[in-house]
Amino acid sequence: MPVPKRKLSRARRDSRSANKGITPHMVGTCSNCSAPALSHVACISCGFYKGRKVIATKADRAQGRSEKRAAGSEAHSHND
Repeated sequence: MPVPKRKLSRARRDSRSANKGITPHMVGTCSNCSAPALSHVACISCGFYKGRKVIATKADRAQGRSEKRAAGSEAHSHND
């Protein structure tokens, strides 16, 4: 199996990755709420992707919990 004859210096070794710079992500705007959003990714503020609601946002989950609590307390008051 081939083995290097001499040790590579740190400069020579590190220069291999010198041109692997980080490229910034392309950021567009959400078509529903106009918030900054990554392309091909659902909007994190409203949960829409290509004009459809695809994920529940934090506000949606909080509203669902409050409705569930209201329905639960209403059911308990009717049983008494």
